[in-house]
Parts: sequence; C-alpha cells; structure tokens
Amino acid sequence: MTSRVRHEELTAIRPLLAAEAAAESVPACVEAADLEQSVWLRLLELPEPPPDPARWLRRAVRAEVRLAVRRARRETSYGPARQLAADSLPSTEQQVLAAEQRRTLLAAARRLPGRCPELVSALISRSDPTYREISRELGISQGSLGPMRSRCLSCLRTILATGVASPVRRGNAP
Repeated sequence: MTSRVRHEELTAIRPLLAAEAAAESVPACVEAADLEQSVWLRLLELPEPPPDPARWLRRAVRAEVRLAVRRARRETSYGPARQLAADSLPSTEQQVLAAEQRRTLLAAARRLPGRCPELVSALISRSDPTYREISRELGISQGSLGPMRSRCLSCLRTILATGVASPVRRGNAP
C-alpha cells in the first residue's frame, strides 16, 4: 500500500471521525478534539488499514470514550481545590445515608422483573464491566443490552418513585 492511498483513506474518514467524536464527547464529558486525537493514534498504530474503516472508527471512538470515562473515575485532583483536612472526609451521617441509599437501590433492583436484576447488578458493579463482558456473562446479545437496560432502568425508577422497595420503618419514624 502506498502512502498516497493511505493519505486518501485518512482524508476520506476525517469528517466521520469528527462527527462521531462530537456525538460521543458530550454525554461522556470528554473533549471532542482529545477523542479525535486518541482515535487517530489508534488508527496510525495499526500495521495495515482496517478492512471497513467506518465501522472500525465507530468502535474505536466508543472504546476511547469508555477508557476516558474510566480514567476520569480513577483520577484524583491534588490541586488547590482539594482539601486534605479531616473535614473533607464524609461524615458518619453521610456514610450511613450513602449505605442506606445503596441498600434501597439493591432492594429495588431485586424486585425487577425477568433478567433485570442480573443486568442492573452488573451495571452497578464496582468492577465497571463493558457491554461485551456483561453480554458474555449474562448470555445476552450485546445489541440487546441497551434496550434492555433502558427498560430495566425505567422499571427501577418507577419502583424507587413509588417507594415499593423502601424498607419497613420501625419505631416512631413517619
């Protein structure tokens, strides 16, 4: 393959990359330019061009978004905005409330119909699995996960909004 052919292929997919990066950057809170640059690097590191550049590009953009989101979750700022004082730690009350919220969420998830409890548990797992990993684990096609997730989360919102999954309060609590 000559460099001329490669240059023409790269020029042809530039608008698609810009559009994909712009579309995926907003929900993921990632700069579109950073996303484009990461995908260009991935593409240029390949030993030969992909057989279907458009399909490869869409997958690469989504993979880069997932990496960026995971990276953002793990990164911790050590700048002046971060306080290292004891008052920056969550109070005991905040920890108890967070634990109670998690228990309520898990109780509501267990009440979901069908395979939703398994899916929601996988989605909120601390290991942060990818759709591919979840689909393999649950034996569901990867393309079905998005619509199924949407239905399950809608049911979960309904359960949480109606208080069906709320624990029974004891004592004088209202």
